[in-house]
Amino acid sequence: MKMRKIILCTFLFVAIAITAQEKRIFEKEVLKISQAIEQITKRQKDSLRQKVRAIDKKLERGEISKTTADSIKQDTAKYHAKQIETKVGQQESLLQLLVQEKTNGKITNSQEDGFTNEDVKTFKIGNKTFNFKVDLEKEDEVTKQRKKEKKWKQNGKRNRKTTSQFVFALGTNNVLQDHKLSSLSDSEYRFWQSHFYELGFTWKTRLNKDASQLYFKYGVSFLWNNLRLKNNQFHDKNDNTIEVKTYLGNLSESRLRHVQMNFPMHLEWDFSKNKKFKDGFTYDKTNTSFRAGLGGFVGFKLGTRQYLEYKDTRGVEVKEEQYDDFNMNTINYGLSTYVGYKSTSLYVKYDLNSLFKDTDIRNISMGLRFDLN
Repeated sequence: MKMRKIILCTFLFVAIAITAQEKRIFEKEVLKISQAIEQITKRQKDSLRQKVRAIDKKLERGEISKTTADSIKQDTAKYHAKQIETKVGQQESLLQLLVQEKTNGKITNSQEDGFTNEDVKTFKIGNKTFNFKVDLEKEDEVTKQRKKEKKWKQNGKRNRKTTSQFVFALGTNNVLQDHKLSSLSDSEYRFWQSHFYELGFTWKTRLNKDASQLYFKYGVSFLWNNLRLKNNQFHDKNDNTIEVKTYLGNLSESRLRHVQMNFPMHLEWDFSKNKKFKDGFTYDKTNTSFRAGLGGFVGFKLGTRQYLEYKDTRGVEVKEEQYDDFNMNTINYGLSTYVGYKSTSLYVKYDLNSLFKDTDIRNISMGLRFDLN
């Protein structure tokens, strides 16, 4: 750019020395330079505003971090400031030449004004006319930014605000009486033989725009809750009540299974260490360290069955499958929490609604939970 300026000035001086016959209007030439400087400044500032808006949109979409956005804005502002300085400097050199010619009496005065765009882009010395381009940017800053973002994506440096996981959980299932944990020891249900299984799909949304450790986790899941009675007992429905009775024969299996569809919601703290790059970009990593979730669920029962297995008086093995609601509440809601490392957690889920209508027993589940990205 400096070499171009030197060549231009040298050429202008030579032209002035050779052609001094034609008088020109001083105010007209000064106004041309003034308008050229104004156009240079305006175009550079407009270009800067467009690029800043594009950077802000990428920040809102979570494609870049705030630190990265601020760094790009600073670099872009410096670039356009340098462009203004260089291009205005060229016009200032022409203005100095005009003043020198005015001093030497080669340019006359006039009150003429009002020039076309083409006039502003030309500069005349003697019988020679020079054309100037107001915008001479060698490299488009937008193109440079796109290349940088493409490189980030190739290196996996893109923050998604929402991710998804497949959830699988299993463990033991039982009931509490009057919300008392001590009542587990008096439960009529077998502790280790009463199992639960859960399958679901969740979404995990970051609460901040930038990489952080706090998330809102929500989704849908299906649960199979099994309760096995002790001491040769079974569930007997009598009108609108449910009773636990002793079977006269020998039950080899007495299991009540209720299936439900739940919509869980948790606040999750994920203490995974985010990866920070030299350019200021911070990559949001999840499920690589300790995690803890606290929340609840709401849902409804899809169906209930009782399975009984025994031998009749003839010694024939009989398997019964009984379909009924067994006086269970249809709507389910409760609390749940989990704490663990990476994808594996200890999981507790407790129903706040009673298991059977007009009773004080509530379902509780404890086991392992796997959240798989």
